[in-house]
Amino acid sequence: MQTRFGRSLIIVLLVLGSGTYGWSQSQPLSFGPIVHRSPTLTAQVWNPIVRYVSARSGVPLRLKVARTGPEHTAMVRAGALDFLYSNHNFLQENAGRGYRVLARPQGSANKGEIVVLADAPIHALADLAGKDVAFPHPTAFLGFHLPMDALLRLGIHVQPLFAGTQEGAMGQLKAGRTLAAGVNAEVMQAFARREQMAYRVLWSSAEYLSLALSAHPSLPEAQVTRVREAFLSMADDLAGAGVLAASAALIQQTSPLGFLAAHDREFDPMRQFYRTTLVPGNLP
Repeated sequence: MQTRFGRSLIIVLLVLGSGTYGWSQSQPLSFGPIVHRSPTLTAQVWNPIVRYVSARSGVPLRLKVARTGPEHTAMVRAGALDFLYSNHNFLQENAGRGYRVLARPQGSANKGEIVVLADAPIHALADLAGKDVAFPHPTAFLGFHLPMDALLRLGIHVQPLFAGTQEGAMGQLKAGRTLAAGVNAEVMQAFARREQMAYRVLWSSAEYLSLALSAHPSLPEAQVTRVREAFLSMADDLAGAGVLAASAALIQQTSPLGFLAAHDREFDPMRQFYRTTLVPGNLP
């Protein structure tokens, strides 16, 4: 026990030694990532990142993972998360919380898709009329709002089955419990690689910047700046790049997570979608 503790302490001190700041507070701030996968896998991906950022910034963070997408939405709506990596703060009913956008993931924008298994007898969206279609949850932008809006605009009515998370919906499709699923394109690709699952894309949305690192408006500016800088510099630091690569490999994501500076206005296309969507429950 003492040996394990000693090794852990040495690792923390080494990482701290590479940073600019020391620990500045005893009470950790909560960090809540969006729940694309199971809570366990989400924690495995994000805990090393959160530990690194805590040490590098000198601002202690504690991972707070919801069990499902709706539970994560409720946390955002209640302002229960100090920092979040999500798009649920852009929902109209959550906008009043005033989360400040700090950064976004590196790489191109992402798409929503409607997918089927490679050998499915479904070849057009019209074939889904009246059928069960799996979706992550009613607050999933890429996996539910975009696909369902497209179906409604085509006059195609399906029976939505909500699985709770992105990979939950994909698991329903893989198990043959549904003929199609609304998904996040990037998460779908990684899931299919891990599960060796062949699939076809029936429909793709336009690309959107969909996820952001954001901070609660009540946080002191100095703390927010230190956390933001730690995330932005992570991919350029040897230890940080290693953490990112390991987390990406865990879910078989093709490129490691990394972060770029971002501003709130970059997510206006998502807000515009919510103002015009035909999906019930999202109009003002």
